[in-house]
Amino acid sequence: MTNASQKGVLPTKFTPITKRELSNLDADIAAVAALGQGATNVEMFTIPLYLCSMSSLQGTHEINSKGTGYYKGRTWPGMSTAARLNLTTNQQAYNTIFSVFIQEMLHLQLAANLTVVLGVTPKFFDGTLLENTENGWSCYGKDNSVIPHIIDLKDTVNTAMVKVTLDELNSEQIKLFMAIEQPHDLALKNIKPEALAKYFPSIPFANWTAKNTEADLPMFGTIGWMYYCLLSYLSMEYSDGQNLWEKMFKPADISKQRDLFNEQSTNHAPEYPKMPGKIMSQAVRTAGVEAIKIVAGICDQGEGGIGKLIGEITNHFKIRNSSSALNAETNYVQAQFQPDSLALQQDYPSYDANGEATGGSSDGYARTAGDSFDHWARFSSLNELIKLPDFLTWSQWFAAGKRWEVSNLTNADYDPATAPKNIPSPQDVAKALNELKTSSKAELSKVAVGAIEGINRVLTQSWGDPKISFPYPSMAGSGDRMSFYWAVFGEAPDFSKGIGKPDNDVLYHACQAMDYQKPGSTCAAMEVYHTCRGSNSCKAQGGCGFVQSTQGGGGCGAMRVSDVKLHAGNLCGNPSTGKKYTAPNDNICGAFGGCAVPISASQLYPETGTMVLENVTVEPSVAFGEMPFKLGDSVYDIAWDAYSTVMKKNQKDPGDKPKPTALRIALPPST
Repeated sequence: MTNASQKGVLPTKFTPITKRELSNLDADIAAVAALGQGATNVEMFTIPLYLCSMSSLQGTHEINSKGTGYYKGRTWPGMSTAARLNLTTNQQAYNTIFSVFIQEMLHLQLAANLTVVLGVTPKFFDGTLLENTENGWSCYGKDNSVIPHIIDLKDTVNTAMVKVTLDELNSEQIKLFMAIEQPHDLALKNIKPEALAKYFPSIPFANWTAKNTEADLPMFGTIGWMYYCLLSYLSMEYSDGQNLWEKMFKPADISKQRDLFNEQSTNHAPEYPKMPGKIMSQAVRTAGVEAIKIVAGICDQGEGGIGKLIGEITNHFKIRNSSSALNAETNYVQAQFQPDSLALQQDYPSYDANGEATGGSSDGYARTAGDSFDHWARFSSLNELIKLPDFLTWSQWFAAGKRWEVSNLTNADYDPATAPKNIPSPQDVAKALNELKTSSKAELSKVAVGAIEGINRVLTQSWGDPKISFPYPSMAGSGDRMSFYWAVFGEAPDFSKGIGKPDNDVLYHACQAMDYQKPGSTCAAMEVYHTCRGSNSCKAQGGCGFVQSTQGGGGCGAMRVSDVKLHAGNLCGNPSTGKKYTAPNDNICGAFGGCAVPISASQLYPETGTMVLENVTVEPSVAFGEMPFKLGDSVYDIAWDAYSTVMKKNQKDPGDKPKPTALRIALPPST
């Protein structure tokens, strides 16, 4: 691909390898599988990193659920997107990082879709080089300098001292973000000449065998070169006249793809209508061009800077159209790869303090503002924002001697006289937040770790099982738990240690004291801390009360049950149809899930309906009773009633319902 004098220089014309001996096919297939997994790793690596710095920005947010107003006037720890003129500095910074964070989810989807249609089920964190021996993240740390698969920053000129770690938004973290997202040519110039030999491998990889995996990949130097290598392998032609894409493409696996962003339904318009979110065609040549467009979208929006070369590769596939010649301007994202602002306003409405839909969408605004610029340019703009006098992180807030007060948790709409009486007051929440500052950081860190871990587990399941949906709600909701940690301690959580793997032979419980084996336990086991919201694997672990039809559809299941149990689930269905719902605290099988563990003491039901209690000691399970619930009921109270009913049916004493822990009082409700 290159000689020594041209190390890392992208060719202006694409010339594929041809007449390759078929004896190399198995090794080449293994290389593509490794590259697909490597690309998935790189996209996955960015998500906690960007989420952490975004969550470090000091601020609070409202939770105004559709059709309800029971959190009116209440605010909760952590910022959210904003859509209005005259944004504060923190709001501008938050919107900027949020827009990149969301597109990294898109890139993760695209990389995984490209991988799965090649017959390879992508893995997300678990079992990859991102995971260490303690089930934590090996890629972040105060001494880490390596961007996975790409480069050791010690080998660069301008970023040699930058660390790959979770941290607040500051100048060093912005340097890291820009190092990840910088265009190929700029990144190449930043590599020390004496280090070039480590990077920019030629195709085919030297000494590669059919047994090699993504752990054996060479370092690519830039993300753009990694994707160039992937496309070069797929374009490689063999002695029988076929290229590797034609040999690996699996039309039958098209159904295994996931496309959250361009899904078309009555409630969702395609967000990127001019770019593919997945491979649509079963025709191998057309599908190949779609695959190239997917790579083009990733590189054009974020990292890469290889647009002209991708256009050459497209032309090599012998299908020319108006979109194949890609714009070469380094920092400008083509219109075809930008989101549709009108669709986003429709897909992500905002609600006022009374729960009524408003005309503006803060998420939609944040997703589109600045999306004509690539990720590198957007991160570059943060350098000026952090210099402004009103820029403030949680660590700076605490360093100024601040403590949580009622005034931090309410706004002008709050009226104590009309506020719900079955949730903690602002005074209670402020007290709990201050108390938690003296708690074990290791324990509360796992609240954030668990939120990400729940997502990781279901992502791999999702691309292996078409019935399990992409866990976007969980990914969006994970920010609440990350923000919560920053708002308590003013520092980043520790991701070096995981929450541990659940034991399939242990009957875990969802929350405080609701343990069928040991009544009175203080809270859920760390192994099951998560936020799944309809997508996690948590049979018999419990549920937060996003009530769901007894017919399922949310994507939970995995733990075994050996007693009379109850379902848990997420919001689904319409009580007016007479449909029965599952009860919180336990799940009986897959597709009945929707949990936030532990359960927030402020979690209230958004619907009215009837739950079903099931005896799963027999096959099939048998319903033995029903339990009503009302809009505004406390989820924990209903969960406790369900738990007590099951315990008593089995001649067991549930004990007394406990007062909520400080953690449950302080945690914001899920929405």
